[in-house]
Amino acid sequence: MDHKRGGKILSTTPIVQFGTSRFLQAHAALFISQALQAGEGLGPVTVVQSSGDPARAGRVSALAKGYDVRIRGLEDGEAVDRVARVSSIARGLSLAGDQAEVTRILTEEALIVISNVSEAGLMRRPADRSPGYDAAMSYPAKLAHLLRARYEAGMGPLQMMPTELVRDNGRVLRDLVLEAAGGMEADYRRWLGEEVVWVNSLVDRIVSEPIEPAGAVAEPYALWAIEDRPDLVLPCRHAAIDVVADLGPIERRKLFILNLGHTVMVSQWLKRRRQGPQLVREVMAEAAMSRELAALYAEEVLPGFAAGGEGEGAEAYVAITLERFANPYLDHRLADIAQNHAEKLDRRIGAFLDWARTNGDGSAKPRLEAAMKERSS
Repeated sequence: MDHKRGGKILSTTPIVQFGTSRFLQAHAALFISQALQAGEGLGPVTVVQSSGDPARAGRVSALAKGYDVRIRGLEDGEAVDRVARVSSIARGLSLAGDQAEVTRILTEEALIVISNVSEAGLMRRPADRSPGYDAAMSYPAKLAHLLRARYEAGMGPLQMMPTELVRDNGRVLRDLVLEAAGGMEADYRRWLGEEVVWVNSLVDRIVSEPIEPAGAVAEPYALWAIEDRPDLVLPCRHAAIDVVADLGPIERRKLFILNLGHTVMVSQWLKRRRQGPQLVREVMAEAAMSRELAALYAEEVLPGFAAGGEGEGAEAYVAITLERFANPYLDHRLADIAQNHAEKLDRRIGAFLDWARTNGDGSAKPRLEAAMKERSS
């Protein structure tokens, strides 16, 4: 599929995306498609299925034909239900059957590599120790072998942009790739570590369900926060992309407002012995419960952000979060959020209390402290 930009036909794909998840379909690929239509995109995308799962073969071929993302939810208090067409994907390939072509594209065409392969895809595997490429390898080990052809061809470094929900995801991926390349020549490892550009970013969008064979249903809210650096190249310019000097404040807002709110809802649900509202939107539809959550944010959470010097933007993010929770089209089950509840109490509420107090917030936090008592009961 050829793409046009400024009247010129583009037959190459400067962006390679590893992962076919419905999240990426409704996030990076959608942003790039909208940007290309406005003349603000770097170029079209080659999507690569890295897992080799035969159940997803139909999705891979369907992506390059174009697909729909249905945007459903609340936006500035108004219900929206619209469809966006994604046409940024020029090729759909699979490492299982197209390794040679993927290697060629990474060597000759690619400028940016985007990935979202799940935490499982990043985990070390026994096959990572193999001297040559093995389909059973982890994603970082596969990269260590796939990128060698580009290095050997002298084509210059790439920019790697993982979107996995791991803190400092660019640095983490770099370290895993270097570990997998531990037995390779020193000059190649130096190229990987020092010349390839590893970008940290944070993504946020709830993508609730797939559309078959390709496409997804997503909420209106979307964010791709990208940590700035002197050599950064953006895949596109888009309203949902925010280039920032420090991802820390954005990470804390997501963890200590959005995620904390979910965990508070689950704490209350468990106290009710799992009775009453079963979905996040049902909690928000109960006036008393939604008022209590809003009060918790105002009285216990926002003072912590103010004490930490991050009050600016936190209040607006609370309003956006409450609107996202109330999305009438999203069936977000409290039972699903309740998985690993004890760990989430520590990471979301306990860590917030520690952070707020370290920054001098001495305000009372009875609701949050009551939730933490569950951890020791």
